[in-house]
Amino acid sequence: MDVNPVESFNINYNLSVWFDIPVVDLDRAIAFYARVLDTDVVSEVIDGIRYGLIRSEFGNGGCLMVDEIRITSQQGPLIYLNVYGRLAQAVDRVTDMGGAVLEGIHPLGRWGHRAIILDSEGNRLALHSF
Repeated sequence: MDVNPVESFNINYNLSVWFDIPVVDLDRAIAFYARVLDTDVVSEVIDGIRYGLIRSEFGNGGCLMVDEIRITSQQGPLIYLNVYGRLAQAVDRVTDMGGAVLEGIHPLGRWGHRAIILDSEGNRLALHSF
C-alpha cells in the first residue's frame, strides 16, 4: 500500500478498533466522559462485568472499566478522543468534572487542534478537533 497515512488523514477511517480506559470509580468516570464528550456513556453489564460504553455514530468506540490489573496512567500511549468541533467547551468541562488540563488547546497544523488532559481517574488523554 503506497498511501501516506499523514497525507490521507481522515477521521472516517480508523486504525484502532476499540479502547479500554481503566477507571477507579466507574460512576464518576461515566459522568466525566458523558459531560466532556457531550455524549451518552451507557452503563451496561456484559458477562457479569459492568462497563461504561462510549459509542460513536461515526466509527469505533470503547469502554470505561474497573480493572484491578490495569491501572490508570499518565504514561504510555496517548488516546485521542474526537470532540467534533467543540474543543473549547470540552476543555472547559474537564476541571468542572474533576479532571485537569495538562496542555491547553494548541494547533496540530492542518490536522486540527488538541488539548492534553487528565480524566477524573488519572488517565492522560488528548481531546481533538478539526
